Amino acid sequence: MGAGLSAAELGAGVGQGCLAKVTNILFVCSQNKLRSPTAEQIFADHPGVETASAGTNNNAENPLTSEVVRWADMIFVMEKAHRNKLQKRYRTALKDARVICLDIPDDYEFMDDALIQLLKVKVSRYLPT
Repeated sequence: MGAGLSAAELGAGVGQGCLAKVTNILFVCSQNKLRSPTAEQIFADHPGVETASAGTNNNAENPLTSEVVRWADMIFVMEKAHRNKLQKRYRTALKDARVICLDIPDDYEFMDDALIQLLKVKVSRYLPT
């Protein structure tokens, strides 16, 4: 839970003759303990996407890095503060990644049913079909 992807895993599939475009999706919260790992897990099996999660705090379970930001095609942040930190610290790594704020407060436990439903409502419309 919340382990994120290693550099080798982030490059997996490159040059392996994959024809389908995969969208790399990063979910970001503060500690990478509750919201973003829940999102990473529930969308991990969605067709056409690879998921990862990270936290903006230095002591997060899986801290945000330039490498994972560069990997992402789409970044979902849970709060405006996460978007601000992301844009301030990783401006050059962001390239063309789309950053979407979900406005989900830190009021949920990991895999909380209400959080899962909220994530599905807010994220699903952005996912490839």
